[in-house]
Amino acid sequence: MAHFGAPDISLDARDLSVAIVAASWHTQIMDGLVAGAQRAAEEAGAQTTLIRVPGSFELPVAAARLVPHFDAVVALGVVIRGGTPHFDYVCQAATDGLNRVAIDSRTPVGFGVLTCDTEEQGLDRAGLEGSREDKGHEAMTAALATAQVLADYPLTQA
Repeated sequence: MAHFGAPDISLDARDLSVAIVAASWHTQIMDGLVAGAQRAAEEAGAQTTLIRVPGSFELPVAAARLVPHFDAVVALGVVIRGGTPHFDYVCQAATDGLNRVAIDSRTPVGFGVLTCDTEEQGLDRAGLEGSREDKGHEAMTAALATAQVLADYPLTQA
């Protein structure tokens, strides 16, 4: 969800449990993203479990392992552009992998992976004091809202 024009979503997620799977690189940004996601869950009444993985590349495999045990998963990470194509590969792998997990499992996966050109861009989106945006909060809100909508449509055998 983009900051401008974002919907006002009211949630009562007391019956939902969510895994937050978070990368470990860029500690200050990640701490802000995790805090925002946890705050959104607390505001909605959802229960959370936090799992840390080394980096954003590892988010999809962790999310895939966790989805059978939770109503939703929120994936948080940050990749900052460097001087090599590594940025492009990691961003694409994380995005495609998390999308695949969501579609294959039919479980909401909140996408909170920041793909930034600079550290300042990450800090501005991390939900820290002075940040313009709180992408961790937004990712959790999106996952919980989707889980609530889908709760009326139980999974059936494909």
